[in-house]
Amino acid sequence: MTSYKDVLDKCAGLKAVASLSLLLSLASCGEDKTAVAPPPSKSYPVTSAVVMDVPHGQEYVASIQNSNFIELRARVSGRLEKVSADEGQRVTTGQLLFTISSHEYQEEVKRANARLKGAQAEAKMAEIDLQNNQLLLDKKIISLSEWEMSKAKLDSAMARVDEALTTVADAERRLSYAEVRAPFDGIINRIRSKTGSLIAEGDLLTSISNDGDVYAYFNVSEREYLELAKRRDLGEQGSVMLELANGEIHPHQGRIETWESVISKSTGNIAFRASFPNPEHLLKHGSTGKVILRSELKNALVIPQKCTFEVQHKTCVFALTPENSIELRSIGTKLRLQNHYVIDSGLKPSDRIIFEGIQVVKEGEVIAPDFKALAEVAPF
Repeated sequence: MTSYKDVLDKCAGLKAVASLSLLLSLASCGEDKTAVAPPPSKSYPVTSAVVMDVPHGQEYVASIQNSNFIELRARVSGRLEKVSADEGQRVTTGQLLFTISSHEYQEEVKRANARLKGAQAEAKMAEIDLQNNQLLLDKKIISLSEWEMSKAKLDSAMARVDEALTTVADAERRLSYAEVRAPFDGIINRIRSKTGSLIAEGDLLTSISNDGDVYAYFNVSEREYLELAKRRDLGEQGSVMLELANGEIHPHQGRIETWESVISKSTGNIAFRASFPNPEHLLKHGSTGKVILRSELKNALVIPQKCTFEVQHKTCVFALTPENSIELRSIGTKLRLQNHYVIDSGLKPSDRIIFEGIQVVKEGEVIAPDFKALAEVAPF
């Protein structure tokens, strides 16, 4: 049978074991706390804006026209007897293109010549009468008034001769209109009427255009015009380029020749005209393209587009504070290039911005920046 003393001894032993266990547990907890260290900051590539001179081209939609393009219209009426050129054919100055029936115009010329001969005969008789009356006046056989009447008759007859000459010239000119000739070297376009068609005066026969140098017409805003007017190189060959409808660049550069003197009230734009060589005859009248005005932004602040993202329609970047903490910053962009932005507000050249990892970093996060020069990560 266990005595009371044995029970006390057993309880004392249990308390000692429990106390030792508690001390060991506390010691263990203390050791765990000193062993836990804060996680290291993640490393992300960062870069900074660079100040540089940026070449760029401002694009304007342009309509292309040949330097010579006209419509050929009939100047007399009649039946189209002959078409001497085909569509798309290259013709030379003075080459016969169309022949309109000319019988009635030939008759007009004959009648006009007949009236001219009659007027000349009357003038000759009036001249003879004046000479005779002059002899009679010298002998005082007739009065001065009779001589003056014969002089007036001669003047009237000579006036009728001049009128007849004008009629002959007009008839011959209308006869010449029956033959339609090329006014300059060029290409014949679509022929509207075929042989045998009845042509009225003023009807469109075809159009002709030369395929040499071309004009490109484009519009610029008033603000852009004021900037362009300051430039002195626009009139120099090579100051503008032409992008064709297929996206290719025309191999020959051009220049600005002139611009209008009035700004449109309805659009606020002013029209410019550029000229481009066309030795390969590739550019056609009525084509479209884009005129590219080459210029250079001095001391522009440039960052990679890869650094940017949009927040509520604003362009933003993740910038670093001096303590390497991330902060969201809105920037203003002045010009978008192929892989870069030219910015005008929100950053300084000394600011560091996140280049990679903008999808995973968070504002306020502290990182270990791995600085990369712009020329290394996003060469211009």
